[in-house]
Amino acid sequence: MSLHLWWLYVTAVFLISATPGPNMLHVMTQSIAHGPRKALATMAGLMSAVLLCLVASALGLGALLKASPRLFDVLRYAGVAYLVWLGIKAWCAPVGGGEAQATHARSARALYGSGLLTGLANPKLIIFAAALFPQFIDLARPFWLQLAILIVSFVVIESFWYSVYALGGLRLARWLAPANRQKLFNRGTGLMFIGFGGALLGARA
Repeated sequence: MSLHLWWLYVTAVFLISATPGPNMLHVMTQSIAHGPRKALATMAGLMSAVLLCLVASALGLGALLKASPRLFDVLRYAGVAYLVWLGIKAWCAPVGGGEAQATHARSARALYGSGLLTGLANPKLIIFAAALFPQFIDLARPFWLQLAILIVSFVVIESFWYSVYALGGLRLARWLAPANRQKLFNRGTGLMFIGFGGALLGARA
């Protein structure tokens, strides 16, 4: 693909990925709870979900969801339920020592799974990719090579912002040492996840 077109794509994805959403919020909260190193498993789960959605979109699932509102609704309601559950879990999370410290015992597999489910909770990503990719693909050039470039670029940019939010969570963890701040943050995070679920509930294929 042309360098000019690639730069336009990179700029668009860079700005879109920087926008706070459930994925970035999940990375930050897991970094606060478990530290950036253990949060790598969460990032891997989120990135796996992104890759699955991008590839599914390239294989035509985005068009299928567009043509099948009922299937889209099933996936959307499942995503809403999971995001709301994350919100309730964050709202009720313990603060301070004791029980709160037990959360640090979560395995890498559990963190990966939570990231994967969070990333898959939004079927709009598939439709977003289906709408975005055609704008940057030149039909006169090899399709699959261009698609590979677009997907790899997306993954690199998304990984960069995951790292930014994870490191931001590390800095925020120090500020959250007092129990009253932890409680306020947990409830704010819970409301944000529930808000993302509400926004997804209002989405249309």
